[in-house]
Amino acid sequence: MSRILIAEDNERISSFVEKGLKANGFTTTTVADGINAIDCASTGDFDLVVLDLGLPGKDGFEVIASLRGAGVGVPVIILTARDSVHDTVTGLEGGADDYMTKPFRFEELLARIRLRLRGGDREPSVSVLQSGSLAVDLFTRRAVVNDAVVSLTSREFVLLEMFLRHPRQVLSREQILSHVWGYDFDPGSNVVDVYVRMLRKKIGSGRIETVRGMGYRLA
Repeated sequence: MSRILIAEDNERISSFVEKGLKANGFTTTTVADGINAIDCASTGDFDLVVLDLGLPGKDGFEVIASLRGAGVGVPVIILTARDSVHDTVTGLEGGADDYMTKPFRFEELLARIRLRLRGGDREPSVSVLQSGSLAVDLFTRRAVVNDAVVSLTSREFVLLEMFLRHPRQVLSREQILSHVWGYDFDPGSNVVDVYVRMLRKKIGSGRIETVRGMGYRLA
């Protein structure tokens, strides 16, 4: 199980990322300032760091400089609202492995994290998720039902992948909304129910169960 350090001083974003990573099988630790980020990342206990630039104490650039200067090679993904070319270049040339700007979609962050972990041989590469006659290929982004390829939109695919990664587990609407649509999406929206209904039409109505008052689960 891979261990992720989240260095983010915005509690809402930190909680959103942490919940999403835990739902996908990662172990997480959160810190809200640069000094603690350096201390934790230097222990060797983490496989990857998700790092905000605007941290108190020491900013993200200083954190990376300190880690790389001490020979700490843990992969670092910068997640920041700073979207200038100058900041991007500074971050990457300073030792970050990836640079991602806010607002962001969780599925993209998750894909980047998995990519970095695969590159370091830290996480087994699983290409196909399957439940009975239902399967998705994560590399080709193809879904198959009863040996027939099913055409899915990008969000339908991410939704189906989420169900397949958590078989028989009830997923709340809040979990699904934050994972598939992002932390800044309107929590009062019925978009989850709409997409579940569309997905049922494509993969079979009996494959996704409604658990009243709780959410949905893969049958």
